[in-house]
Amino acid sequence: MSAQGTPMVAGKMTTSRATPKGAWTITFLLFLFMLVNFADKIVVGLAGVPIMTELKLEPEQFGLLGSSFFFLFSIAAIVVGFIVNKVPTRWVLLTLAVIWALAQFPMVGTVSFTTLLICRIVLGAGEGPAASVAMHAIYKWFPDEKRTLPTAILSQGSAFGVILAVPALNWIIVNHSWHYAFGALGVVGLIWVCAWLTLGKEGPLENTQVLAATEPRIPYIQLLTSRTFIGCVAATFGAYWALSLGLTWFTPFIVKGLGFSQQQAGFISILPWVFGATIVILTGWFSQVLMARGVTTRLARGVFGSVPLVIGGLILATMPHVQGAGFQLGLLVVGTGLCGAIYVVCPPMLGEFTPASQRGAVLAIYGALYTLSGIIAPLVMGTVIQRAGSMLDGYMTGFTINAVIMVGSGLLGLLLLWPNTEKARLTGGAAAQAAPLKGAVSPT
Repeated sequence: MSAQGTPMVAGKMTTSRATPKGAWTITFLLFLFMLVNFADKIVVGLAGVPIMTELKLEPEQFGLLGSSFFFLFSIAAIVVGFIVNKVPTRWVLLTLAVIWALAQFPMVGTVSFTTLLICRIVLGAGEGPAASVAMHAIYKWFPDEKRTLPTAILSQGSAFGVILAVPALNWIIVNHSWHYAFGALGVVGLIWVCAWLTLGKEGPLENTQVLAATEPRIPYIQLLTSRTFIGCVAATFGAYWALSLGLTWFTPFIVKGLGFSQQQAGFISILPWVFGATIVILTGWFSQVLMARGVTTRLARGVFGSVPLVIGGLILATMPHVQGAGFQLGLLVVGTGLCGAIYVVCPPMLGEFTPASQRGAVLAIYGALYTLSGIIAPLVMGTVIQRAGSMLDGYMTGFTINAVIMVGSGLLGLLLLWPNTEKARLTGGAAAQAAPLKGAVSPT
């Protein structure tokens, strides 16, 4: 492999590999996979007020419910990440989707807080590996220089999962019951399972079992302590803090904090995701354009993903100091929406220097670490609200904490994200380790 990442064969430079037929069909199916994933995530936040009313929950208890989704999220992500190094992603994705669907159905009937808590923990265990496995699967269909745009499309499954699902789920909640909203998600999950059984395939560009036997391996300790890996975890931790608050607390904030009705909340709740979707698509497209023009991945991916985090945090920090529900809502939407850029650039950066046979585990560990903020953020917000002088003051304090974390994580990203030099350092070391072995077994 040359320094620019262009394959070398017999001393000659080859052209970029073509995208295999069927790659965009798989991309669309995995986009729908992530759409269902995030619809499952947001339903508790969307139904937050009815759930708290029916089950008589305090803010701190509801914060615990939001956090419970992430209790096994990271552990499951790491375990499954190592599994997909050996097992085809097609079957792993199928298993995860079945777990999601089955975890929804117990909520259709009358449930206690404990039952709801357990079902959310099980759902979180099933959804923890989802993003990293889907990303690993899509990278088997696209060469490195063409991965940013499909990564952006895959990431948009999350936004469209909210944009499309929220009005439909909210209609069910308002006109029927929050219980049936969970049941509807279970049915949709089973429909995706049937579609994937029919159309899902393994990517032809990489066979991880063959690669594991032939390509140089890099010790995991070197991969996981590289500054780009640490930078990706730190930067995405701050972005996910904002996302997990949006999943759990955004709808309760606009209903109880700003005074909108549950019916109005169904439409308002999609605004951050519409803006975030725009940011992600533009980031993916522009980053790929920059790379095509020879810009380093340090700039096209590292800087381009980190700067929006800092700007978003600064915008969010002004929210408690302005008056008017509309103005506050606008700052919240823009400030948190800018976080989306980091999700597009970090997986391709890690893929730059991680051997394909180890990529599933590395992406999973990355996801497991940054989503730890999903355990902390909802519970922190619930505790702050319960102990504040007024509910609105509590929300504003919670969003200020979010702003500080976003700015700090963005600055760490700017400092640490150097995937181009990381690749040269790590792959150079792997080649040096492989050379003595090659000489020992070569007949010449």
